Amino acid sequence: MIILRRCLSLASLPVLLLPLAAGPAAAQDNFFAGKQVSLIISTGVGGGLDSNARVVARHLGNHLPGKPVIVPKNMPGAGHVRAANYLYNQAPKDGTVIGTLIPSFVLAQVLDGRGIQFDAGKFTWLASTSSSNSTIYFWKATGLTSIDDAFKRQIVMGGTGVGSYTTLYPTIMNNVLGTKFKIIAGYESSAEVGLAMERGEVEGRAGNNFNSLKAENPEWLRDGKIVLAAQVGLERNPDYPNLPLISDFAKNDEQRQILRLFSVDVVIGRPFLAPPGLPAERAAQLRRAFDEMMKDPAFLKEAAEAALDVEPVDGAKIQKIVEQLVGTPPDIVAKAKAAMAPKDVVDQSKGKPGAKPQ
Repeated sequence: MIILRRCLSLASLPVLLLPLAAGPAAAQDNFFAGKQVSLIISTGVGGGLDSNARVVARHLGNHLPGKPVIVPKNMPGAGHVRAANYLYNQAPKDGTVIGTLIPSFVLAQVLDGRGIQFDAGKFTWLASTSSSNSTIYFWKATGLTSIDDAFKRQIVMGGTGVGSYTTLYPTIMNNVLGTKFKIIAGYESSAEVGLAMERGEVEGRAGNNFNSLKAENPEWLRDGKIVLAAQVGLERNPDYPNLPLISDFAKNDEQRQILRLFSVDVVIGRPFLAPPGLPAERAAQLRRAFDEMMKDPAFLKEAAEAALDVEPVDGAKIQKIVEQLVGTPPDIVAKAKAAMAPKDVVDQSKGKPGAKPQ
């Protein structure tokens, strides 16, 4: 009210305009009151993205006007493209539906295009709660010790959807570097891949971010049950300065350029986004809510208890990264597409999920 009176005084507006000026703002502030906001999660229950989303769901509403209830809803499928298509085409564009997706769906648009019914650059990118390099690791009991082993013999890796990081990273390494990974795809979730590794069905997995690994299976690191073989990102994780990036295995500039392209979206981390066409003020409210939440002691306490890293990336920065990815030069896209051609991938999704691959 004080600010409004100053504005009226400066502009010499009649007092009669006060209700007209205050009405729309008040209505905007009360938009979320009494509403539920659906939070679409592009993975199954139990993974790092899902755990992170559920902690966010318990706190985000406290920082939105009207304190709406945030309701998590899992929508896995098609390498996270299913959730992206839903948010872009079917979800209401008023702020009552937002999503958190593994960002591989952006690369799926740039490099694949099959099943894509969205333009990632037009989503309303709200924030990322953390950014973390991804990993490639082996179960220690297999006797594998480094990526060098993948150049010498076939290594069986577990995967979910064909477009997911679990299958993408081993595939591009096979095509670009000449590794000998065999990928058993079709597990229902990353948690299922972990169980398959423990049961000896597969020897390792890729696409597990450091923050997810620490949250889901900290004992694997603590007890030395896995061997970290490589990491994916633009720079090495400061906690693992001696662990090579996949781009470190490149033999020439062309290979390095392709591998770095597949490493850019790691910076996006665990993003939250809304459909395109969201009203500017509603988008600003959601972005402010994320900014405030990530400074909230209650949120930080629960995140720490769940072993979830909080390293915020603001929505504007993510928007630029995504726009750059979508605008990748055609010659690099062509080379990267060739690197994605399925090689030694067995899709078991038509069988019983989680069943022992033959």
